[in-house]
Amino acid sequence: MSRSDGDFLLGEEVLTASAALDLARGRRRARLGDGAAQRVRASWSAVAEIVAGGRTVYGVNTGFGSLCSTKISADDACRLQHNLLRSHSCGVGEAIAPELSRLMLVLKAQALSYGYSGIAPATLERILWHLESGWIPVVPSQGSVGSSGDLAPLSHLFLPLIGEGLIWRADGSGTVSAAEVLARAGLKPLELGPKEGLALNNGTQFIAAHAVAALERMRNCLDCADLIGAMSLEAALGSVRPFSAELHDLRPYDGTRHVARRLRQLLAGSRMVESHSECPRVQDPYSLRCMPQVHGASRHAWRHLRDLVQVEINAVTDNPVVFDAHNTISGGNFHGQPLALPLDYATVACAELGNISDRRTYLLLGGGFDGLPELLMAETGLNSGFMIPQYTSAALVTENKTLCFPASADSVPTSLGQEDHVSMGSVSGRKLMRVIDNLENIQAVELLCAAQAFEFRKPLESSPILEACHALVRERIPFAKSDRIFAADLAAARELVASGALRARSLEVAAAHNIPLAQPADGAGAGAGAGAGEFDRL
Repeated sequence: MSRSDGDFLLGEEVLTASAALDLARGRRRARLGDGAAQRVRASWSAVAEIVAGGRTVYGVNTGFGSLCSTKISADDACRLQHNLLRSHSCGVGEAIAPELSRLMLVLKAQALSYGYSGIAPATLERILWHLESGWIPVVPSQGSVGSSGDLAPLSHLFLPLIGEGLIWRADGSGTVSAAEVLARAGLKPLELGPKEGLALNNGTQFIAAHAVAALERMRNCLDCADLIGAMSLEAALGSVRPFSAELHDLRPYDGTRHVARRLRQLLAGSRMVESHSECPRVQDPYSLRCMPQVHGASRHAWRHLRDLVQVEINAVTDNPVVFDAHNTISGGNFHGQPLALPLDYATVACAELGNISDRRTYLLLGGGFDGLPELLMAETGLNSGFMIPQYTSAALVTENKTLCFPASADSVPTSLGQEDHVSMGSVSGRKLMRVIDNLENIQAVELLCAAQAFEFRKPLESSPILEACHALVRERIPFAKSDRIFAADLAAARELVASGALRARSLEVAAAHNIPLAQPADGAGAGAGAGAGEFDRL
């Protein structure tokens, strides 16, 4: 993969979600800054001093969890750390995607680089080697309760450091043992020092990696919601008046004003809008005229998650925290609740995007608008038209509703009651990704139907952006004059949504026509509202 200029200095630069994704995808290289390297060495030395002095510190010379009162001898301190990774590698279920494992490595490297974890410099360098070489550890998706950190997935992530566990082949062709990979590379398994195993598997990097990946996908879905919703509004000859700035200034939520502004821009210059300016219809259904309120509320959830992720991925989340040889604190920075709650909030927000999208699809099929045939096909009876794609959408909407129960509302005590309240944030993150999977398919159904309905408004033209988006659909999916196997069309539409191609086309055309569709970072622009720029920046 190509690299952008400039290494990312771990422990010295502020990590953003977009920077983490760049690092995980090989677009930038991570290295330890000089100041961070000095702090890491100092923390490592402090742990060695603690062990030599015999002072009791949790996880350094004691057992773990409910075994925190069991003293471990200095001779066994290193073996304790290896046993920790082995015993805690209890993950089950399908492996997470390699990119999520890469994100976990990036996020853990940043957390360790602050120099409060007692990690050896060589251990941190080996983590970076995995990123550089492309040999990425295999991590099962299930088994974390989100406190004390993501113990099981992080243990699997770092088994290869001690020559155990599985690694994804660099060419993507399957898995191979870590021992074989290290032997090929001429590397020996590491001998972990006191505290190192605990530093590696205490933390929220599984939860945070899901949050980072979800932020990018959710932002794309939010933009697609506006785009596809605008296409549906055009096809239904809906009014642009509900998106007026003066209306939304009376209830000035940032997200609502942002979406209203985007919809005005998406529809600017449309002949379809002009064609029914004097029509007798008084009001459009909610799924059309309330897009700013519904889509905008989901944008607030996205921004809330983004802001908290920004804190989390620049934080120290293991335990205990080593300030120096005489000051260690056993606390709860590993607890996943700060992300579990906003992940559940974002899950509901994404489910709602799907819910209103399905309502617009259903609306288009009704044939109640001048010129739109029932089921979006001229000859029905022999043909079922687009009836059944909406069934698929309805099924996915309901599935998403069942996934909206907040995992963070539950807690099951672990470790014989020592860890008596856990976040379940890992479940929150995994559920959010499943809801986004479904949302992309729901939006694909609406895109397919909106593009079909668009044809019945010809020769009228829409705005430059929406015409370009419609043309993009037609490059992959032809107009349907009769029934066919729509599964292939839905797969193509989902790819347009999920890949970001639809969003990218809209931004490309907007730039060519000097339309500030991507919200300016400085908040410039009439009616943009307070917090402008806050719904585009990862």
